[in-house]
Amino acid sequence: MLTDAAGEGALEVLCLGDLVGYGADPVACVETVGERASAMVAGNHEHGALGLLDLRWFNPWARAAARWTGEQLDDGHRDFLTGLPLLRTMEDATLVHASPRSPEEWDYLVSAEDGLAVFGDFDTRLCFIGHSHLPGVWSVGSGGPDHCGRLDRPEARVHLDDGRRYLVNVGSVGQPRDRDPRACYAIWDREARSVTIRRVPYDHAAAAAKILAAGLPRALADRLAHGS
Repeated sequence: MLTDAAGEGALEVLCLGDLVGYGADPVACVETVGERASAMVAGNHEHGALGLLDLRWFNPWARAAARWTGEQLDDGHRDFLTGLPLLRTMEDATLVHASPRSPEEWDYLVSAEDGLAVFGDFDTRLCFIGHSHLPGVWSVGSGGPDHCGRLDRPEARVHLDDGRRYLVNVGSVGQPRDRDPRACYAIWDREARSVTIRRVPYDHAAAAAKILAAGLPRALADRLAHGS
């Protein structure tokens, strides 16, 4: 993803959390993204691995992965992840893992009603989220709501029109949930006034093999090939 973004001319990296939690390379993820990101927020899987979130909140697969992940992190990694905020603002965008309303509740924004209900909970023109792993967009303006729906087309692009505000789910670099096994992320182009969803093929078979070699649940490995 980082290579693809650089090839597209991206100048900065923004991370919306869940650097760790399902995969077998938590240390590499924390160090690589931590070195490159201009802004980051924490996700529920960081909090689970750090013991900041009751693991009963997770399903059995995620619970096992959170416990294993926590054992891989040294004090420096733990301090770094513990210091990440749940929400932060960068220029005219709010960054949050789950929802700008009570981020610590880890609510899923999936339906049109879910997204439209939280526009009063951020002041910026844009809000970027993840959490559900499903790329999508919600928008409101003086004429009311519009452009609510999934961004599951190849190279799905949202033009940021004057007088409108946007909530965008950027998808997931790993563990997709929309039947597309490729990594998914978004490019925010300030000059072009657009947000574009990018899909990037990667060696998910090698990632799955690492998950199994680490002794993590097979389901976490198998689902990489199906994007579900």
